[in-house]
Amino acid sequence: MTRADGRGGYAHGMFRAARPDDFPQLIRLYRQLNPDDPHLSDGSDERAFARILAAEGLHLFVLEVDGAVVATTYLNVIPNLSRSASPYAVIENVVVDESRRGTGLGRRIMAATLRAAWDAGCYKAMLMTGSRSPATHAFYLACGFSGDAKTAYLARPS
Repeated sequence: MTRADGRGGYAHGMFRAARPDDFPQLIRLYRQLNPDDPHLSDGSDERAFARILAAEGLHLFVLEVDGAVVATTYLNVIPNLSRSASPYAVIENVVVDESRRGTGLGRRIMAATLRAAWDAGCYKAMLMTGSRSPATHAFYLACGFSGDAKTAYLARPS
């Protein structure tokens, strides 16, 4: 495994693909991201997690420090017919544990996630945030994203 900064080792966090036993820790992080989401008891979240882990092109990554999952990202590599048939990436569900924000772990997992997108041949990586926090926007800009390259629109079922 490779540390999120590319040097190997465990000292500052291990960047890796999520494993089935990470489910409880990931749910804990997602509750920090979306605290109003309902707590599911029918197993549908565990089934969705298993489908994600098994699906080609879907990459659920974690950053582990001292045996605890402290950050996660979700990279979707999508086949494409334009841009010389180069795929593109969509990054979702970026979460750093509340108690560890501001420590550089977010930059580490984003750098490693972008490296995975580039290694997959993606010609671009996109993400959207619902956050209005200037700190969140500054974080994504510092990670190499542009806030004015494209315009995003979102539709939800009515």
